[in-house]
Amino acid sequence: MTTLPAKPAGSDPVNRVLPPNPKAAAIVVLGFTALLYLIEFLDSVIPADLDKFGVEPRELSGLDGVLFAPLLHAGWDHLFSNTIPVLVFGFLAMSAGIGQWIAVTGTIWILSGLGVWLTGAWGTVTVGASGVAFGWLAFLLVRGMFNRSFKQLLVAAALFLYWGSTLLGVLPGDPGISWEGHLFGAVAGILAAWLVSVANKASATKARKRADTGGVVT
Repeated sequence: MTTLPAKPAGSDPVNRVLPPNPKAAAIVVLGFTALLYLIEFLDSVIPADLDKFGVEPRELSGLDGVLFAPLLHAGWDHLFSNTIPVLVFGFLAMSAGIGQWIAVTGTIWILSGLGVWLTGAWGTVTVGASGVAFGWLAFLLVRGMFNRSFKQLLVAAALFLYWGSTLLGVLPGDPGISWEGHLFGAVAGILAAWLVSVANKASATKARKRADTGGVVT
C-alpha cells in the first residue's frame, strides 16, 4: 500500500477552461500548425504529390491515410480555412494538460480517419485537419455537460455562437468537402469527452476513498 500527499487546493483540472500552462500549450498548437504549413510548402515545391497519401476509402493501400491525412491539405486556401479553428480549438482542448490532449487528439484523429475510410466515396482521396478540428470543437461543446461544469458550458456557448454554423459541415453537401470526416470527427470528440468524464469520476472516487482512509490507498 502507498501513502500519498493530499492535492493542493485548486489543482483539480476537471472544471478548468484554459490550459494550466498557457505558454506550453501555445507552443504545442503553434508547432503543430507550423508543421502543417511546412508540409504544404514542401508539397508545393517538390513534385511528390503528397496528397496521394490521404485516406482512400475501402482501399487497403489507402488505410495509412488515416495517419497522414490530417497533416495534408488540398492547397493553401484549404489550409488557411483550417488554421484558425486548429489554433483556437487545439489550444482550448488542452485545459486538462498536454497529456490528456494527446489522448483526446489521438482518439479523434484515428476514429475520424477510419470513419472516412469506411464510408467515404469510392475513388476519392480525403486530406485535411478539419476532421480533427471538428472533433476538438465537439469535445469542447459537450465536456461541460459531462463534467457538470458551468465555466465549461459558458465557453461552449461562446464557441457555439461563433462557430455553430460550421457544424452543418457534418451533413452531406458540397461533393468536394468530406462531410464524413467532419461527422466522424465530431462523434469522436463527443466520445473522447465522455471517456474523459468517466476517467475524472474514477479519479474523484479514488480521491474520496483516499481521504476517508487518511491518504492510504491499498
